[in-house]
Amino acid sequence: MVRTSLIFLLIRHLFKPYPRGCFIKTPGVPNLSDQQPHLLSPVVLSVISTPCPSNRWFEKFKMVQRVAVIGAGPSGLVSVKQCLDEGLQPTCFESSDDMGGLWKFKAISEPNRASIYRSLTINISKEMMCYSDFPIPADYPNYMHHSKILNYFRMYAEHFKLLKYVRFQTSVKSVKQRPDYTRTGQWEVVTETKDGQEETHVFDAVICCSGHYTYPNLPLKDFPGIETFEGKYFHSWDYKGPEGMEGKRVVVIGIGNSGGDIAVESSRFAKQVYMSTRRGAWVIRQVSDNGVPVDMKYNTRFVHILFQLLPMSVLNWIGEGKVNAMYDHTMYALKPKHRLFSQVPVINDDLPLKILSGSVIIKTNVKEIRGSDVIFSDGSVVEKVDVIVFATGYNYDFPYLPKEVMYRTGHRVGLYKHVFPPTLEHPTLAVVGFIHALGAIMTQAEMQARWVTRVFKGHCKLPPTPAMVKAVEKDTKDIENNYIVSKLTPLQVDFVTYMDELAGEIGARPSLLWLFFTDYPLFKKVLWGPVTAYQYRLVGPGKWDGARRTIFTQFDRMYQALKTRQVEEESHVSYIGRLMKLIMFVMAGGAAVYYFHNHNPDTIPSLISKIVPIISWNNHH
Repeated sequence: MVRTSLIFLLIRHLFKPYPRGCFIKTPGVPNLSDQQPHLLSPVVLSVISTPCPSNRWFEKFKMVQRVAVIGAGPSGLVSVKQCLDEGLQPTCFESSDDMGGLWKFKAISEPNRASIYRSLTINISKEMMCYSDFPIPADYPNYMHHSKILNYFRMYAEHFKLLKYVRFQTSVKSVKQRPDYTRTGQWEVVTETKDGQEETHVFDAVICCSGHYTYPNLPLKDFPGIETFEGKYFHSWDYKGPEGMEGKRVVVIGIGNSGGDIAVESSRFAKQVYMSTRRGAWVIRQVSDNGVPVDMKYNTRFVHILFQLLPMSVLNWIGEGKVNAMYDHTMYALKPKHRLFSQVPVINDDLPLKILSGSVIIKTNVKEIRGSDVIFSDGSVVEKVDVIVFATGYNYDFPYLPKEVMYRTGHRVGLYKHVFPPTLEHPTLAVVGFIHALGAIMTQAEMQARWVTRVFKGHCKLPPTPAMVKAVEKDTKDIENNYIVSKLTPLQVDFVTYMDELAGEIGARPSLLWLFFTDYPLFKKVLWGPVTAYQYRLVGPGKWDGARRTIFTQFDRMYQALKTRQVEEESHVSYIGRLMKLIMFVMAGGAAVYYFHNHNPDTIPSLISKIVPIISWNNHH
């Protein structure tokens, strides 16, 4: 029954048409809609010939040209680039003296800026985090140190000549609607230079890319007796390295990715490290089967189809079984109260070993602090604690925006598709990079920026305000039903679903149906391989001629960084795997023919009659 359902879902995914996006060109058929429209199926023809419905405001004014971009981090840089791609005139304001945002390491944390520690290495592999038209160099490691990531962003900025649009050491003090906003949709932006000189600008549109790791959450009121603590305490935002922890007894409060990293690193020098957690956490490895990065192994469209098909309880059971096979979370005192896919897991290969070796001891929530003693909710006490690190997350805010601009819903700022405030009269304010998923922010921010700039240009239209508010409220309910949320983690989306949804808005979503009939080798890579951002450059606005080749070579770049010593390579041809895939496709094809023959006998002959002439036309041209 499961196999049959899987086949039908795969068929539905294959035959899902392109969303009705902005003008897109048929892959492999230059200007075919103009030359031979009778050869196209109604689905493909409607996509080629139908533009996004025009926005009446843009039709009347067509005046968005000057765009303010706030922040020159990963989201800001790609927003500047997308503005240029759409013919807009961006000006980026960056409060620091360099680009990179979060990934620019500074030995001393600066107020109101993101901060990282000296040893930080990203937990997303390079192929899954890079921008869609600029692959990371093959010799870069798969999991990169922050210095390598900053180098990549610098190469990206230099390649696309972005830095000349950035005004460094210029902070944004306020963004507010102009008096004539109702007529023009324009914004007044007040900036301040490092010398304290204020300047007022007028922009047609604004993109906020100021991030959400800027304001540390230090909930001291939740820890009675903290004022009596005799040692040193600080937020993980202030952590730069294990210096000063030698021979100390350290308590890390919080078990997110930062808390895990700090506990592991400090345990190499401290006398003992204790890790306090209220809920527990699922901990997964970065290194998956056969040494492949875990995101390249499992973040695929085929796995995404399984998530649409199978009940979440079954998926949780399968996933938790695989995670517990590596290390039993109950035995390691890590087992959380929530299921595996209800929250983004902690990604840390070293933490289980530190627990196994006794360097890190997992404890329950902190109940009270008395002098140098820390009392936990289970009644246990750790004496003579020297350092407490609060890895308790971040608050988020947009202090430069008027409070009434943002629509609030549940724990979060309500944004239409997590980008546009839904209650504004004109779609000239957007937030890019304010997103959370089991995937890289960089690629999601890029897709957001591509959509935003298409909206600014008037190529794509937002729904009416009531429809957007309704969609925002539905998103809030879906998030609360599917994930563990709080005021600190108010937002989570499914990576593939979200990327596909935004790509559909601009007509850049790859069509498995089209690829199945016209480029079967690429179809296999897109279906079975990792959902890298390159897939969203195959068609539509911003199509990149190098996307297909880059998809075929993504595993080559992964392997290249590991080829530091010449060894005799063995051939690993999985004939059983190939046979299973072949059987799956044969069954899927048979099921499709049977289904459509019984429910709509004209579907298959009609589809073949329209696809075959296109292929024939390609072969002769």
